[in-house]
Amino acid sequence: MPHCTKCGTAVGDNVAFCPSCGAPQAMNAPVAAMSGPVAGSSGLSENVAATLCYVLGWITGLVFYLIDKRPFVRFHAAQSIVIFGGLHILLFIVGMVFGVGFMMGGWGFASLGFALYHVVQLVALVLWILCMVKAHQGERFRVPVAADLADKIFGKA
Repeated sequence: MPHCTKCGTAVGDNVAFCPSCGAPQAMNAPVAAMSGPVAGSSGLSENVAATLCYVLGWITGLVFYLIDKRPFVRFHAAQSIVIFGGLHILLFIVGMVFGVGFMMGGWGFASLGFALYHVVQLVALVLWILCMVKAHQGERFRVPVAADLADKIFGKA
C-alpha cells in the first residue's frame, strides 16, 4: 500500500490527495518507481531507506534519522534507535551483572546469566529480521513498547 510522501499516512491506490494532510499524491506510481530524490531524503526509495535503518542496529537508525526527513524513514529510524539501542544497553548490563556475579557467586549464577544473555540476543535477531522485512514491504510495523517510546522521544514521525 502506498504512503503519503509528506506525512507517511497510508493512502489508497489512485488517490489524488492524502486524507490526513491533504498533500497531492502521484497517482498510479508505487514508492519504488518514483524517480528523483525527494528534498531532505537520502536519494533512496522510502522502503529501501527504511530497511537500511535496521541493518547495523541503532547506528544506521541514527544516521538515517539525521539525514532523511521523510516521515516513513524517520519512523523506522527512531524505532531502530530505541529497539537496538535499548537491547545494546540491556546486553551490556546483563554481561556486567553476571560477569561480576560469576566472581562472587560461581558457575551457577554465571550460567543463568549466560542463558539470559543468549535469550536477549535471540530476541534481537528475530526483531532485526522482522523489522527489516516489514520496512521493505512498506509497512509501519510498530513494535509495541518500542514504537510508543520512540514517539515520545523523537516525536511522531
